[in-house]
Amino acid sequence: MVTGRDLTGYMAHVLAGWNRTHPAERVTLVQLPEAADDVHAQMANSLRSGSRRFDVLNIDVAWTAEFAGRGWIAPVSRAGLPIADLLPNVVDGATYRGRLYGAPYVTNAGLLFYRKDILERAGKQPPRTWGDLEDLASSLSRTYGMDGYAGQLEPYEGLTVNVAEAIQSAGGSILDSEGQRVTVTSPAALEGLSFLVRGVREGWIPERALTYKEESSRLAFQSGRLLFLRNWPYVYALASAPGSAIAGKFAAVPLPGPSGPGNGVLGGSNLAMNARSPYKQSARDLMSYLLGEEVQRRVLSEGGLPPVRAALYSEASLVRRYPYLPALAQSVAMARARPKTVEYEQVSLAVAAVVYGALTGRYRPEEALERLRRELRTIVSGS
Repeated sequence: MVTGRDLTGYMAHVLAGWNRTHPAERVTLVQLPEAADDVHAQMANSLRSGSRRFDVLNIDVAWTAEFAGRGWIAPVSRAGLPIADLLPNVVDGATYRGRLYGAPYVTNAGLLFYRKDILERAGKQPPRTWGDLEDLASSLSRTYGMDGYAGQLEPYEGLTVNVAEAIQSAGGSILDSEGQRVTVTSPAALEGLSFLVRGVREGWIPERALTYKEESSRLAFQSGRLLFLRNWPYVYALASAPGSAIAGKFAAVPLPGPSGPGNGVLGGSNLAMNARSPYKQSARDLMSYLLGEEVQRRVLSEGGLPPVRAALYSEASLVRRYPYLPALAQSVAMARARPKTVEYEQVSLAVAAVVYGALTGRYRPEEALERLRRELRTIVSGS
């Protein structure tokens, strides 16, 4: 089984349980680097070459259409998988052209983490709108000598997600829902991109945020240098751990939008089978094991990742232990899937490169979106 880097170390423990009860079908975990682009490149290169090195792949939901469309992963039978117990939108994210090509493993949606202690000291409520965020990030950062707001703005998949969230929250899109038509030059898309560009220009998004990925942004927040952070829910467990400079001093709310809660990008991962694997039955049995209630609890409790079993979100004991679950449930419900296009990786690379040019002042937002429209039309028309 291959996965991107397990930031909390829980996955090896989960798979040890499988190995104890399946000594003849032991699974070996291979961890790739942290950055999503690097993970994609290594998985794609292996599958493209026809390699059988990886039997089960823990893939980003956005890659499912590409890997399925290229014939790299095999369809998965629904029989024996607890599909009825899963969140409906995560099942949709594992399908391509009406067939299931993966077992949903974790879901995800971005949250806005904030320094609760500082907002309480200032007598302020957490931001619900972009205007609230701009005002608080600007004023409180000056008062307390901290950076205001950051996401993941280095030019990679994380930047694509951040700008997609901003564009979607304003009511726009990059491509249509089928990934066949470019829609990125709408007034709503311009409003979303301009929100991020304005933040960098005005300074409430620090220039150093243009070098942030998930972990570097988390460390900036956890060390006490940052007031507001857009990141995935895994941050909560790490920032609450003993030794964290902000343990007990932060909270999380849904991402803001122009006039209320925003529309994030539905993240998470699916478990897929290499189409050339000789161990498809074992791979499918492993998928079923990883979707079981016990493992899904550990996904949350040890991995800090949102589970795909719906009932866990309303369990009172879990809500008491993880106070961010209501905000996360709202965020997941409002999140939108990335387009199901075979060329998603090329789309993402183009978005990140052009948007980074806008954030660094190379292009005005209008110019960036027109440039992006031309690039995306070439990519989509060739798919």
